[in-house]
Amino acid sequence: MAAAAALGGLGLLRARLRLAAAAAATSAGLGRTGHRAPQLPGGVAAAAFPSAGRSYGSQAKEEEELRVRYLDDEHKGIVVLGLNRSHAKNALSKNLVKMMSKAMDALKSDKKVRTVVFRSEVPGIFCAGADLKERAKMHSSEVSSFVSRARATINELANLPVPTIAAIDGAALGGGLELALACDIRVAASSAKMGLVETKLAIIPGAGGTQRLPRTIGVSLAKELIFSARIVDGEEAKSIGLISHVVEQNEAGDAAYRRALALAREFLPQGPVAMRVAKLAINQGMEVDLVTGLAIEEACYAQTIPTKDRIEGLLAFKEKRPPRYKGE
Repeated sequence: MAAAAALGGLGLLRARLRLAAAAAATSAGLGRTGHRAPQLPGGVAAAAFPSAGRSYGSQAKEEEELRVRYLDDEHKGIVVLGLNRSHAKNALSKNLVKMMSKAMDALKSDKKVRTVVFRSEVPGIFCAGADLKERAKMHSSEVSSFVSRARATINELANLPVPTIAAIDGAALGGGLELALACDIRVAASSAKMGLVETKLAIIPGAGGTQRLPRTIGVSLAKELIFSARIVDGEEAKSIGLISHVVEQNEAGDAAYRRALALAREFLPQGPVAMRVAKLAINQGMEVDLVTGLAIEEACYAQTIPTKDRIEGLLAFKEKRPPRYKGE
């Protein structure tokens, strides 16, 4: 019975992978226009991060509430999403969620994207959660609709085909932590504060927190943190497995971001197709039994066999040189 179920799941996965491969093969990188030198907070030199190709900003605000930067040179292939609602502590508003969704749509079909880093460009804060001032003006039906949109957008982040890293240099509370939980890897400053605090407002986490937190740190501890609305710092977050790396904050206030960039650079030399199917195998495999998971791994491995990158990897090994992968 288990074998039959695995074969059925395998067949479905193969079909999905064929569609994904076809989409990836036909998608072309969107044109990069409007280049300008980025102004990063905390004294980071603009020269270290060449101009971004695209940005999605609020027309109603002077500042861009979400900055999207495509890095160059040694960081080529890394895209940085920067929350930039300084007046609202990066709280998730209707407009910001809309901009995030638009960014996800562009990123998921861009073959040139290798890793995404999600950060804040506002010192001392990652994301304070939902915009409660905006929420207070909503009718109850609007609240439900907004939470559904926010959940869908965060799911889009979780489902991006490339590795994602959350760089937490400040407070990540409520929806802010849910945003970070949707990333593959989390890096935080030791001084950063994190917590799902919704029960203090007589609600529960509604953008994936009740599902992703227990999958990350275990059911019992997740219940404890949600029931108590407890806030933990970077050191405790590392000790309970909520984050992968903790770093001491620097004077610029961007230590977690710098560590996230270093981590992202470690991913860049690897085969792009392999990275995408490895993420798919892990994500889907963790939701099923081991037998089905191994079938998923087999199907994903099969996607790498006919690629030009696999042949290039073998040739580079033989010739004792770094491989030149093209994602083909």
